[in-house]
Amino acid sequence: MAPEINLPGPVSLIDNTKGQLVVNPEALKILSAITQPVVVVAIVGLYRTGKSYLMNKLAGKKNGFSLGSTVRSHTKGIWMWCVPHPKKPEHTLVLLDTEGLGDIEKGDNENDSWIFALAVLLSSTFVYNSMGTINQQAMDQLHYVTELTDRIKANSSPGNNSVEDSADFVSFFPAFVWTLRDFTLELEVDGEPITADDYLELSLKLRQGTDKKSKSFNDPRLCIRKFFPNRKCFIFDWPAQKKYLARLEQLKEEELNPDFIEQVAEFCSYILSHSNVKTLSGGIPVNGPRLESLVLTYVNAISSGDLPCMENAVLALAQIENSAAVEKAIAHYEQQMGQKVQLPTETLQELLDLHRDSEREAIEVFMKNSFKDVDQTFQRKLGAQLEARQDDFCKQNSKASSDCCMALLQDIFGPLEEDVKQGTFSKPGGYRLFIQKQQELKKKYYQVPRKGIQAEEILQTYLKSKESMTDAILQTDQTLTEKEKEIEVERVKAESAQASAKMLQEMQRKNEQMMEQKERSYQEHLKQLTEKMERDRAQLLKEQERTLALKLQEQERLLKEGFQTESRKMQNEIQDLQKKMRQRRTCTIS
Repeated sequence: MAPEINLPGPVSLIDNTKGQLVVNPEALKILSAITQPVVVVAIVGLYRTGKSYLMNKLAGKKNGFSLGSTVRSHTKGIWMWCVPHPKKPEHTLVLLDTEGLGDIEKGDNENDSWIFALAVLLSSTFVYNSMGTINQQAMDQLHYVTELTDRIKANSSPGNNSVEDSADFVSFFPAFVWTLRDFTLELEVDGEPITADDYLELSLKLRQGTDKKSKSFNDPRLCIRKFFPNRKCFIFDWPAQKKYLARLEQLKEEELNPDFIEQVAEFCSYILSHSNVKTLSGGIPVNGPRLESLVLTYVNAISSGDLPCMENAVLALAQIENSAAVEKAIAHYEQQMGQKVQLPTETLQELLDLHRDSEREAIEVFMKNSFKDVDQTFQRKLGAQLEARQDDFCKQNSKASSDCCMALLQDIFGPLEEDVKQGTFSKPGGYRLFIQKQQELKKKYYQVPRKGIQAEEILQTYLKSKESMTDAILQTDQTLTEKEKEIEVERVKAESAQASAKMLQEMQRKNEQMMEQKERSYQEHLKQLTEKMERDRAQLLKEQERTLALKLQEQERLLKEGFQTESRKMQNEIQDLQKKMRQRRTCTIS
């Protein structure tokens, strides 16, 4: 079970100092410790519109994010509060409260646009908070949405950064929730009641015409409809009498408007139940370290004068995670081999079988922890390191076997060598007695288990080193005729040649086993890569199907409203998306 992170209060994530956005290292340290998937809810809106109150409620607290009670904006930059998710066990809720937009003291629309863009990029649910109704003034204040394609790149390819390419953005962008504070209208049309969602959709209807005024009217609405096809609306009455608003967070529940209390509860319930885990392209869930990497990548891009690129951020994150995935896989391999392998192994195949099992698990660890491994760069690194580890274990195995066998030979044949020195066999019939004793000791050597793969080679090397000693005993044995001695010399030579041929065969067999293992390793890498790519392809298709459904729904709305031109543009987007989906379905893995 991953440890929970429960901050006692918010911390600054991104400071806004003299118009410069700077990441707070302490906040990054907090994120790096969150191993659970994160649900990221960001709220954006004009200053002094009560954003912080809603975020405190989502955290389940009365106090936390600073509310303020004057016309001055209290929140600067982006503040973060990480709490255990109240409705999703093993998940962390990350709340982002942003600096109020349009602060007259700041006088920097450029800075506001970056705050807005970062909130979109980092969240899985994006809450836009405003006062009153959705009228043209409210839409004009939401001009930041029309600038998103000027602030964010979906990918690094040139020419793919316009509202008409919104399908690329939709897969990255969060769900959109519009909260309307101090709402005083009756929700009805032609005397019939409507929902807050109906009100939002009516407010997003386009106006016929191509003049400048119509374009100004339609642009923000069209951007919301294209970039945020998954959207929701909540309305809130006045929370209390005006004289109490300055100390809203201190008011008791009985002092608040009952309708407001109910509306806040409904909002919190929806957000906590329907906000998804923040994901990357391919459905990859974001945890604390991944969110940390996104924050750094986006803010660094802005600071260097570039546009934050979603594709580049994911690839930069992939570089970090894939490198770590290789380390995790190697650590797992070494742990498994350390537990399973007892050197020396009786045969080379025994070691290779243990390697193969540990290698398979290591590849599984890598596949689980890696993503976007372009051209399998990191998988190849893993393969090379695993092969190097295998070679190292083989060398260790050979050395352990050699050491074991040499010690064993010294223990078994040592007394025989001592007898030779004492002249025990320097007598008539001594040679036959020596050979008989040597055969007995060889048999004893062969009977000792787990000598390892060098057993025969070390024995033959030892016997060869003692040939001069054996020959001296043979030549001094007066019971043997010269002919018998010649025959014995030839027998010894034949035995030695036979042993050498046997060792050569054994060496060839070992080489064949190593080649077979190399092929099995390649097949295991290919098998797991194929399975992962199939899973990734299925997940991407699922995302694209969801985006396609939302696009088709939006196109149908445009047709009903009589906007043929916009409908045709949407149709082009749909056709491009369908083409990509067909290519993904038919692509093969090489």
